[in-house]
Amino acid sequence: MTKTCIDSTRFGRIEVDEEAVITFPQGLFGFEERRRFVVLCLDEKSPFRWLQSLEDPNLAFVVIEPRHFMPDYAPTISDADVAALGLDAETPCLTFVIVTIPPGKPEQMTANLMGPIVVNVATRLARQVIVEDECYSTKHSILQELMKGQPEAREGTDAGTHAQSESEHRHW
Repeated sequence: MTKTCIDSTRFGRIEVDEEAVITFPQGLFGFEERRRFVVLCLDEKSPFRWLQSLEDPNLAFVVIEPRHFMPDYAPTISDADVAALGLDAETPCLTFVIVTIPPGKPEQMTANLMGPIVVNVATRLARQVIVEDECYSTKHSILQELMKGQPEAREGTDAGTHAQSESEHRHW
């Protein structure tokens, strides 16, 4: 099994199996030149992960699977994105969103629900997509979503619902 190493500025020397590498043929928004990443789990009890670039030891993003704070997250992505990733109804895939944590204010952390990262688990191809749902934003409060999950916070709200869209798009 082939291994790849990187001397990350955050985590030191990292050795990963090539099979764990996720390839973004178009890079991430704002980082189009960086194409090879790995998802690092530093704490099995935490829902947060790191998306570490294998080409730039300084580049890593905090990511989370949105199901951890928004179980009903169902972004609509275009058929072009679905085709580019080689996805169909049977394809296993993962969805991550990039988290922003203001320095010294973790309670204000937000997630980019408008630009999730979709990974075809079978091929390890990934793409950051722009969803077509107006209900999602680039700075969605994670803590507010978690509060909606509390029984007392649900009373009198319509949490857990949002509109479905046309057949030319898919929900993930």
